Amino acid sequence: MKAKIDNEINMGGMGAILHDKGVFFRVWAPNAKQVFVMGDFNNWTPNELELAHEDSGYYARNVDTAKAGSEYKFVIITQNDDELAKNDPYAKEMTNSNGNSVVYDNDAFDWEDDASFMPYWNEAVIYELHLGTFNATEEGKPGDFYSLIEKLGYLKELGINVIEIMPPYEFPGGFSWGYNPSYPFAIETEYGGPDALKQLVKAAHKMGIAIMLDAVYNHFGPSDLDLWQFDGWSENDKGGIYFYNDWRSNTPWGDTRPDFGREEVRNYIQDNARMWLEDFHVDGLRMDMIPYIRNVNADENPGGVLEEGLTLLRDINREITEKYPYKLTVAEDLHKLSWVTDRVGEGEGLGFGSQWDAAFVHPVRQLLTTQHDEDRDMNEATEALLNQYSGDYFRRVVYTESHDEVANGSARVAEEIAFGDVNNWYSKKRASLGMAMVLTAPGIPMIFQGQELLEDKWFSDTDPIDWSRLKKFKGYFNLHKDLITLRRNLTGFTAGLTGQHIQIIRTDNEQKIIAYQRWKEGGAKDTTLVVLNFSDGDKAVYRIGFPAPGMWKVRFNSDWEGYNAEFGNYQSYDVEAISDACDGFEHSAEISIAPYTALILSQD
Repeated sequence: MKAKIDNEINMGGMGAILHDKGVFFRVWAPNAKQVFVMGDFNNWTPNELELAHEDSGYYARNVDTAKAGSEYKFVIITQNDDELAKNDPYAKEMTNSNGNSVVYDNDAFDWEDDASFMPYWNEAVIYELHLGTFNATEEGKPGDFYSLIEKLGYLKELGINVIEIMPPYEFPGGFSWGYNPSYPFAIETEYGGPDALKQLVKAAHKMGIAIMLDAVYNHFGPSDLDLWQFDGWSENDKGGIYFYNDWRSNTPWGDTRPDFGREEVRNYIQDNARMWLEDFHVDGLRMDMIPYIRNVNADENPGGVLEEGLTLLRDINREITEKYPYKLTVAEDLHKLSWVTDRVGEGEGLGFGSQWDAAFVHPVRQLLTTQHDEDRDMNEATEALLNQYSGDYFRRVVYTESHDEVANGSARVAEEIAFGDVNNWYSKKRASLGMAMVLTAPGIPMIFQGQELLEDKWFSDTDPIDWSRLKKFKGYFNLHKDLITLRRNLTGFTAGLTGQHIQIIRTDNEQKIIAYQRWKEGGAKDTTLVVLNFSDGDKAVYRIGFPAPGMWKVRFNSDWEGYNAEFGNYQSYDVEAISDACDGFEHSAEISIAPYTALILSQD
């Protein structure tokens, strides 16, 4: 361990490096006249412990009286002789967002035999959640990593094997979505700090669940931001050394875009991504709104392209692919561009493992929330199902709800269907139909917290999940559980839902039905037939083509009354495909399907 610490010091490790002779402090402040460190180890005397000036604007010294848990700040003397007390940009622990940095002992945590875990991407089911509201206390205190550990059994029962956590980095106050990180290396104090995250990762891995974090590199802050004009220098009254100081600084969150062209800032962001994967055993990263990294205005204006942002993303993904090929990076880009997930070195490829698919979520939500059946265009369902990136269906994440889709003027799918009354037949039927489409479409499916509980209204960081709904809507929970069971092929009869292949059997815009087959290798227990009825009329006799003869068993019928007492319990029977050509197949059968219902069939 000593050799590792010595190497980290010698190789330019940053922040507060704990070792057997105290703490080695290093900071980048190229425009400073002098730099000191102060803390509880020297009674917060600001001008006592001066750091030595190294090359390229770095300052460093060892403090033998500092130790794990010591609170500290850097004191920067500017060229104008102003004295700035600044928190460590690399601080891994904070007292709070406007408090002090804390020396953190990264090696004290006992990982036991833990190793990073990520299911095969074609078997992954992601659950996106917000720590503060997922399991908040009755006293109104935000939830944290420890309260999430208490819910791992619930998520395991649901069938989730990947948890994606909205940004948990130190932010101002106690309530936030997290997309305003003040200290991107530190875990939010309200969420329990760094050891709490490690406890979660370790506990989740023991249960076969991977942990992904949402990383925010398109901007920092904008408040409680000691990075701002860090060493006193800036141009145009902008952010200083960590930020662009010209027109490129502008984002929807202020003039807070990091300067992706500066080597030290690039290192800062790459060090951050690397730290979560290595030191915290995190299994993947979802990068927030990368259009603001690769482009100034998040559009396709060639004049706004940030080449250094593009190369930074490639560098991060190249390293992850080389060192941790099993770990997943997901891009939120939403411009439907294959080169986002093309491999680095293949043309313009950025190298992300997958990306959120705007070509799925937007048309599918429109299909579900359109009031009148005659206005529904089933061709949009076909296009959403068949969209892919980089020649691989699992390079997209498919969903109908995310933190963005259920806020900012939008609401839960069930709420959009019947405002103020999600517990009605139309809302429940169509929302469950949408979830069936998510979990049978080729791609990595994602659920947003509470979707399985028929949560209503819209997402807010002060509106916690109502866990009393689990008892009230236990059947609706089981509907999601059963779909996930089939999606992951846990019963051994629907391997096709984990496969690359899809074929549309019929797009019936008159009857508002779409039927398709999914397969991996093909054959019994593999090829899976999905039929979705997007109309309020049942189809007692509806003939469609089947890819093989013989008996096809109904593995799932979303109209079952066990899922909700208001459902019709419409009987959809196992069928035998006979030699009667239909839909381009040699065999066909007559199925029966209830209104706004999903059927899933396969062969033994």
